[in-house]
Amino acid sequence: MVAGVRAPRADPAPADAAGGAIVVVGAREDQGPVDPGRAASTVDRDDLDTWQPRSAPDALRHALGVTVQQSAAGQGSVYIRGRTGQQTLLLFDGLRINHALFRQGPNQYFFTVDARTIDHVDVVRGGASVALGADAVAGAVWVHPTDPRVDPSREGLHISPRAALRHRTSDDERGGRLQVDAQIGRHTGVLAGAGYRTVGKLEAAGPIEPLLTAEEVGIPLSQKAVPTFAEDGRTQLGTGFDELTLDLRAVHDLSARDRLTLAGYAYRQFDAPRTDQCPPPEANLSECLIYDEQYRTQIYGKAELAPDLAGLFRATALLGYQRQHERRTLDRTSTLGSLSGGRDDIDIWSARLDAETRPFALGESARLRVAYGVDGSYEVVESAAWTTLTRIGVTRLKSRGQYLDGSTFAQGGAFAAPHLSLGPWTVRAGARLAGAAVDVPEDPTSETRAVSQTWVTGVFDAGVSWAGWRDLEVLLNVEQGFRPPNLDDLSARQATGRGYQLENPDLTPESALTAELGARWRGPRLRLEAWAFQMWILDLMERKRAECPASDQACGAVRAAVQLQNLDEAAVVRGAEGLVGVGPFFGVEAEAKIAYAWGEGPSPALEEDRQIPLSRIPPLNGDVELRWRDRVRGVYAGAAMRWATDQTRLSLGDQADARIPFGGTPGYVVYDLTAGVRLGRQLQLNVILENLTDEPYRVHGSSVNGAGRGLIANMEVEPWAD
Repeated sequence: MVAGVRAPRADPAPADAAGGAIVVVGAREDQGPVDPGRAASTVDRDDLDTWQPRSAPDALRHALGVTVQQSAAGQGSVYIRGRTGQQTLLLFDGLRINHALFRQGPNQYFFTVDARTIDHVDVVRGGASVALGADAVAGAVWVHPTDPRVDPSREGLHISPRAALRHRTSDDERGGRLQVDAQIGRHTGVLAGAGYRTVGKLEAAGPIEPLLTAEEVGIPLSQKAVPTFAEDGRTQLGTGFDELTLDLRAVHDLSARDRLTLAGYAYRQFDAPRTDQCPPPEANLSECLIYDEQYRTQIYGKAELAPDLAGLFRATALLGYQRQHERRTLDRTSTLGSLSGGRDDIDIWSARLDAETRPFALGESARLRVAYGVDGSYEVVESAAWTTLTRIGVTRLKSRGQYLDGSTFAQGGAFAAPHLSLGPWTVRAGARLAGAAVDVPEDPTSETRAVSQTWVTGVFDAGVSWAGWRDLEVLLNVEQGFRPPNLDDLSARQATGRGYQLENPDLTPESALTAELGARWRGPRLRLEAWAFQMWILDLMERKRAECPASDQACGAVRAAVQLQNLDEAAVVRGAEGLVGVGPFFGVEAEAKIAYAWGEGPSPALEEDRQIPLSRIPPLNGDVELRWRDRVRGVYAGAAMRWATDQTRLSLGDQADARIPFGGTPGYVVYDLTAGVRLGRQLQLNVILENLTDEPYRVHGSSVNGAGRGLIANMEVEPWAD
């Protein structure tokens, strides 16, 4: 395949954001309307350069309280406090990546953000729906893209080209990026970039050993072996993909505090197999589900203004368009003589306005400021599906796709969040009024009902913090999150693991209440952070056995049909997170993190009233990093240990999920080494030796084992920095 713009294949036939001054840990003024008293962390540019993440999800693998699951080598889903998918909100420069086709569990959409365009990422742990809107049930991820450099002291035209090349031995990744950073006049900057890479099959250290033996299980372990390995026992089938990215970002400074931005991003991924379905357990080796095309296109404008009026200190307005395109093929030519194809597209128009008042004096030591805003989105779906009978060369269109063509989803809300400072005490509160509306046409041929529903809800948050002794801060927060049913919940028909999910048009919104207690010490040479939390999730949507419609042959061909149902009782997730950081001492810094989540809820699949573990909750896990840096010479070196314990607390779905070995996912300890040099902006070299001991391991719930011992080498050259 050559690097170039590749048009989608034809179907067989027709059928910064918000707020500004209210920041989180990591203290940046582009954080948005999330309060600094929240449990949060930042992955900055130094972290990205050091670890050279292969994707946007991979950029968060060292973030506190975060794990990254992979259902394929070309996918990645972020877990925050044990939840992912529809219950974690993803934002790119303040606009939602989440859309109405997000699946209940892990999905691939965060992978469509090019990691090389990221300046830094902020992660908020815990409910954040008041400030950020729907889906921020367990947390939110806010991606901040890189801006062009603008220096008002320079005049004329200044151009700085940059080239980056990277190679990874474990999957033979080869690729790079070309970009041009140009300043036009004193106040305008343009950053244009293009990237391409080809990724081969991923080599692991070998299969992982299940926690239960064949005798204990009573059936051959090979019947649940995921992934499938090549004859060498290391190469994982169902991995590898190609990728093309394009981006253009222009900024214009109206003044020292006012800026206009116009940006466009295009991501194109080709031929990415879903690892656990390529082949599925017990299927012929030739059977494979491939995402032929996974595209994301985003265009938006942003205005950051600081008028300094009586009731308006800072405001950010965004208006954008995003399109997600997916085309997939299930190849069963050698067994059933068929190719099953599908295409799903969703167009999203979104807008956001966030503002903040100037702090008002209330007496001698009290200060009050208020953040407020409004946001909304409107989404339209195109969906089609077909089957090609390869032995006779006939293609048959289905009456409906994975979703219903022409379905729409709209949502929005408005919030206000006052923040009161009283000496060492800070008290905050907030409330949002939100609504959502869905419209799905009927399809009598497939026995699909029409859906037309509207929901209106209100959520709140509150918090208090005390910082009255040296560098110590103690925090107590209560946060609400909510999520209305989306089009995937209400109308999707799709394979899921060994089952088949049917639509349920009668679902109601989920809501969550999180209580968290935290303490932070931010000294010049010592950083401590500890949080304990409990989250109650009401009306949680979980899968329950269902009956296949007589007209749906795909449903009848699988072992179990399932349907989402709202649970009658609350599900609970509780846990703790901690961090210890020391240094720098003579250029040496060390940091250790630990996180644990425990989840339980009523079973929708059992007749008796019984509490069972929630699906795919990560086990106790953490990491330790040690890094030395000579900033004068631009040299660094470091080491890291990533670890997790066994996860044996499995839901009924986990026990049947081929991605989870019999008995649960074994724990692991993985060591990595890093080194590099940076000579100004002219040259950067980064080297990572990953999985030093060649440990076979898998992140809980993944289809893909982690990479075996290998080398990542990255070189970036800027011939001249104009």
